[in-house]
Amino acid sequence: FAGLEECIKLIANFKLTEEEVSFIHKSLPGSCEEGFLNYLREIDCSDVEVYAISEGTVVFPKVPLLRLEGPVAVVQLLETPVLNLVNFASLVTTNAARHRLVAGQSKMLFEFGLRRAQGPDGAIGASKYCYIGGFDATRWFADNVAAGRLFGIPLRGTHSHAFVSSFMSPGEILERSLCSSDGSSTCEDFVTLVHSWLSKIQWLKSLGGIFGETNQSELAAFISYALAFPNNFLALVDTYDVIRSGVPNFCAVALALSDLGYRAVGIRLDSGDLAYLSSEARKIFHTIEKEIGVPGFGKMIITASNDLNEETLDAIRKQGHEVDCFGIGTYLVTCYAQAALGCVFKLVEINNQPRIKLSEDVSKVGERILCRHPFSESKRAYVVPKRVEELLKCYWPGKSGEVREELPALKDIRDHCIKQLEQMRPDHIRRLNPTPYKVSVSAKLYDFIHFLWLNEAPVGELQ
Repeated sequence: FAGLEECIKLIANFKLTEEEVSFIHKSLPGSCEEGFLNYLREIDCSDVEVYAISEGTVVFPKVPLLRLEGPVAVVQLLETPVLNLVNFASLVTTNAARHRLVAGQSKMLFEFGLRRAQGPDGAIGASKYCYIGGFDATRWFADNVAAGRLFGIPLRGTHSHAFVSSFMSPGEILERSLCSSDGSSTCEDFVTLVHSWLSKIQWLKSLGGIFGETNQSELAAFISYALAFPNNFLALVDTYDVIRSGVPNFCAVALALSDLGYRAVGIRLDSGDLAYLSSEARKIFHTIEKEIGVPGFGKMIITASNDLNEETLDAIRKQGHEVDCFGIGTYLVTCYAQAALGCVFKLVEINNQPRIKLSEDVSKVGERILCRHPFSESKRAYVVPKRVEELLKCYWPGKSGEVREELPALKDIRDHCIKQLEQMRPDHIRRLNPTPYKVSVSAKLYDFIHFLWLNEAPVGELQ
């Protein structure tokens, strides 16, 4: 469940402007009374109460996510915006959690979806809800810096293919000096240092001559990027040829940085056979660490992107790979596998008359109760609960005097979501033929629901 914070912000600021009231007046029939327009001018949510499940909680079909209490006209006006805020938020958070489950907890996941999202609002919201669902960061390079600023989401990324292809040769680099990481010395010609390392690794017998002359425009781009960001050098290595150019060019720059006390971050693969290329790149990294004696070089981070989804993540895992981080965009933020979530808004009580059961006494720990399947009469079982948790908490008390729950920080919501998923049984969340999670109701609630249904359903007459 996600979107609660936005719902509370909506309710806290709900007010119609004079311009909006004027538009409504023009849109309605001429018989509209002035008193109704005055009512709209004064309308707000001061009499509304909101009870909700904690954001980031794992939820199931038929379980109420929010309960709104207040004047029927006001609450009815909230139906569409509340559903809009909850449906998309919960859908994206769930989609992110599914990708996290397939990738595993040990891998880093980056949200790369702004360019394919349904508009800027969808992109900003998707970044937030992907983070809640277990992603580690959003992309920073010329992309979603706004999400980092607004929500405090970590920013990660690298340069673009356009950056690489915009260079022609290392001769274009005018400022070639680079201070050491501790500031004690300066390398006056970093370009020459990189070339010397490229020559050394080119003739390493253990690499078997897998590359010859690398692409010099690509090398120039890598050098330029390293000069600008020596502490954050992560190179996109597939612009020309990953194994014969991109990886050796990266290694040469990384070794030059190491001479000056810096540690390169790693590489990103954005095309081709990601499992194979990541494994080959890792072999090269290990060879250089062993042959040249650079500690930790074999553990350089390898990031992969390029239209990844649950299926490709699962396939790469089964093939065997050396990817540490995945950047996922289109299939993540557009929720390609499921375009919409079907949350609905139902009237449950009016003038103290239930239209469906509103609430009941909470069960007690150790108290034996009869639980029933909501729709199948034959499925029932006795349960003795070890833990009882009241799900709906008051997040907007209106004038009721209820104690208001504080909205947690985004990171706390994310931590809650991850803990909730960890409590799920593996067979309930597996991709293939998951075991249905049993959501039951008490015998008292079952009887009441069925009484209402039978009482309200029309009785037919056979002829």
